[in-house]
Amino acid sequence: MKKLSMLGAIAGAMFVGSAYAADITVYHMPTCPHCHHARDFISNNLIYEYPELKVTLVDVTDAGNREEFMATLKKCEYESGGVPVLVIGEKCFQGFADSMADDLRTAVEADMTDEQKSTAKENKKALAANADAFKQEHEDRKNAIIEREAPKTEGADDDAEKKNNEVKSAKKGDSSWVFYVILIALVFGLGFVLTRKGNKK
Repeated sequence: MKKLSMLGAIAGAMFVGSAYAADITVYHMPTCPHCHHARDFISNNLIYEYPELKVTLVDVTDAGNREEFMATLKKCEYESGGVPVLVIGEKCFQGFADSMADDLRTAVEADMTDEQKSTAKENKKALAANADAFKQEHEDRKNAIIEREAPKTEGADDDAEKKNNEVKSAKKGDSSWVFYVILIALVFGLGFVLTRKGNKK
């Protein structure tokens, strides 16, 4: 009987030890104001409230991230491609407003222990009391946010170089006609001057 209760205690400890804050993936565009508000809320609040939280930013304007973004929209059952899209554990959120703050916290806390939730509440209070001091004390939390580098799509470098060369050729072509127009104008001008001089004689 002792062996069974001991095994139960170990299994329980393992389960408790594996509890964590649900990580956040933010699909965003650099020019989107709602995306900036969502990022501000996460970087000024959530990463300090939840010490285990990891946040990944994914720029959907980068061609290498589009396939992942489309798959996320499908998984989340969103018909529009509006951003930001926040994926927290198994929950999806599209758009951002201050009124969503508690829903986002609830999603982050889904698999957390009561002790971890209690720590998060204490951190939230400390932030409200003196945000600057708390952030300074926990400056390492800035490292919780990373911008994911988009995987390079096959042939992307070749395509970029090809487009570059096309632009250069187009510019070269644009400037070459100007040269010929000036040359023709000079020839006509010179001919006109020479003809007038001949007529005067």
